[in-house]
Amino acid sequence: MAKKLKVTLVKSIIGLSPKQEGTVHALGLWRIRQVVEHDDTPTIRGMISQVVFAVEVTEGRGAAEGEPSESRKKS
Repeated sequence: MAKKLKVTLVKSIIGLSPKQEGTVHALGLWRIRQVVEHDDTPTIRGMISQVVFAVEVTEGRGAAEGEPSESRKKS
């Protein structure tokens, strides 16, 4: 089971450079307080490091295989 990272957007993207805004969107974040789950890879860690001031990261255990992540569940 791979480690997972829960990434939450905590700051508005208004005023960010276009490159930083693109990084936030590439992480799958579009709204403040939106949470997405990613595998803990060097690529994702690098993206987070570029916008660390706008996101909050918590480490979680991996989701069971075949189970959708929280960001994919529909209410």
